[in-house]
Amino acid sequence: MTLVWRPGYITTFADPDVQSYLTAVEEADGQSLEYPVAVAIDEFVRGCKNDGIWDAIKASCILAGARTLSGALVPLVGTAPTNFNFVDGDYNRETGLKGNGVHKYLDSNRNNNADPQNNNHNASYATSTHNVSGSMLIGAGGAGAGSNNVASDFVRNRSGFFSYGTFASAGLVGASRSASNILAVRHSGTTFANASSSITPSTDTLWIFRRNGGGAFVSSARIAFYSIGESLDLAALDTRVSDLITAIGAAIP
Repeated sequence: MTLVWRPGYITTFADPDVQSYLTAVEEADGQSLEYPVAVAIDEFVRGCKNDGIWDAIKASCILAGARTLSGALVPLVGTAPTNFNFVDGDYNRETGLKGNGVHKYLDSNRNNNADPQNNNHNASYATSTHNVSGSMLIGAGGAGAGSNNVASDFVRNRSGFFSYGTFASAGLVGASRSASNILAVRHSGTTFANASSSITPSTDTLWIFRRNGGGAFVSSARIAFYSIGESLDLAALDTRVSDLITAIGAAIP
């Protein structure tokens, strides 16, 4: 529920998580967000709560909407990521942060083993295609190391087993594990079940745009959102993130 908004002042919303995030973003940006952008974020958070997926999100950034790169790196949930080599010109408010496939990435500062072995998800929303083989959207650990990898052509979650596919189209790509023997993978608007036995997760932190360990596979994708945490409904997350990015794009003049 919106309480009050005036240009040049901090936007005020009833939900404390929304308010805390918007205040931090606006302070990092040095100015207020447009009211429709703030409303889009409010609707996203409240929607995730209504869907029962909010509490599973433990580390996340909306890499769009904010007026500046500094604002975009304010965490929606969890610890702020560490920026390696991104500059202001890499950021677009409507479509997100653009990798270069060479040396630009974020360290989420979320350990791969911070969530239970059989209760974990990783998801990323790209607004551009990323069809280079192995283009890594989220990554920690290599093959056979209890790794988490969300890439253009394979997905792992607490496993050494690949879920092969073509995940290079724009949109949400993610993996969610709620059992030791099966993995849900979502891409192109569809969720697939894959037989996949879990392994004790690696202890490294998860990186965005690059894999932490086991070969870099640095991505040149443009990413507008990422999420790490416990198992959740990937279809519900996909709907909420897709609506969020569409609303942000429509809201920005």
